[in-house]
Amino acid sequence: MSNKTIAKFASLVILLTGACCFATSCSQPLPDSRYKVNAADLSADYDKPVVSGRIESPDITESSGLAASLCQPEVYWTHNDSGGDAFIYAISPNGKSLGTWRVTNAKNVDWEDMAAYKAGDGTCYLYIGDIGNNKLERPELKIYRVKEPKLPDNSSASNKKAPLQTEPADAVTFKYSDTPHNAETLMVQPKTGDVYVLTKRLDGPSLIFKFTPQFGSEQTIVAAKIGEVSVPSVPNGLLTGGAISPDASRVILCDYSSGYELKLAAAASFDEIWKSRPVPVNVGDRKQGEAVTFSPDGKEILATSEKKNAEIFEVRMR
Repeated sequence: MSNKTIAKFASLVILLTGACCFATSCSQPLPDSRYKVNAADLSADYDKPVVSGRIESPDITESSGLAASLCQPEVYWTHNDSGGDAFIYAISPNGKSLGTWRVTNAKNVDWEDMAAYKAGDGTCYLYIGDIGNNKLERPELKIYRVKEPKLPDNSSASNKKAPLQTEPADAVTFKYSDTPHNAETLMVQPKTGDVYVLTKRLDGPSLIFKFTPQFGSEQTIVAAKIGEVSVPSVPNGLLTGGAISPDASRVILCDYSSGYELKLAAAASFDEIWKSRPVPVNVGDRKQGEAVTFSPDGKEILATSEKKNAEIFEVRMR
C-alpha cells in the first residue's frame, strides 16, 4: 500500500476513534498506540525477533509480499507494491540480492502479497496476489501462478534495467461472493492448493474468502466467504499479510506493526483454524510492515517492511 493510502487510513482511524470516544465515552487506545501489544499477551512459542539483515537491492522499495522457496534453500521471494512493474526479487534471509525477474504474461495493477506452493509432482510455484482494491472499483481480481525460477550462478547481477525472465505466468480471475473488497493477504494451503484471501478492513474483522484455483481457465471463480478473523488490535481487521505454515498447522497474520498466530487443534480440519484465538507474536519493530512468512521448515517467521533497505526480522520458534 502506498504512503498516501496509509496516511488516509491513519486519518480515518483517528476520526473513527475520536467519534467513538465523543459519542460513547469509550476507552479506546489512542491511534498512535493502536498496534501495540502488551508483552504479557505475546506468544510463549517464539523468541524475541532479531534483525537478520537488510534488503540490499535498491529496486525493492516497498516489500509488500514475502514467500520462502520450497525448492531452493536460503531463497526468499518478494515484490513491490502497486505502481511498479511485474517484477519479483530473490533475496537471501539476510537481505542479499539474488536476482530480479520480470514475470512474463503478468501485470502489476496492485500486487499485495505472495505465497509459495509445491505441487504433487515436485514443481515449485509462486502465487502473486493482484488483490489490492483501495477504491473498491475492481469487481474482479487476479492471482498469478508462475513456476519458481531457478537461480543461475550469475542471477545476482540482474536488476530492473536488465532482468531475467520467468516462464509465462498462468492467471485465475476471481470475484467475491458478496461485494468488492480490498485485501492484502494471500495464502495457499500447502496440502490442498486452496487459495485464501483475507480482506483489509477498518470497520470490523477481516473477512476470509476461499476458492480452488483453476489456472488458465477464462471463467471467473467466485470466492466463498467462510468466516472472519479479528486480531487484538485497533482496527481489528486491518491485515496486511499472512502465511500458512508448511505443515498447515499454523497461520501467521500481520498488520502494519504486529503479528498474530492461529493454531489448528489436533485432528481438526484446516478451516477450523479460523475459529481459534489469534495470539500476538512480536515480529519486530517494522516501520510499515506488510509482509510475513514462515521458513521452509516452519521453525522461523520472517517479516519485512516497506521502504528502501528495509530490515528483515527473524523470529525463531522455541
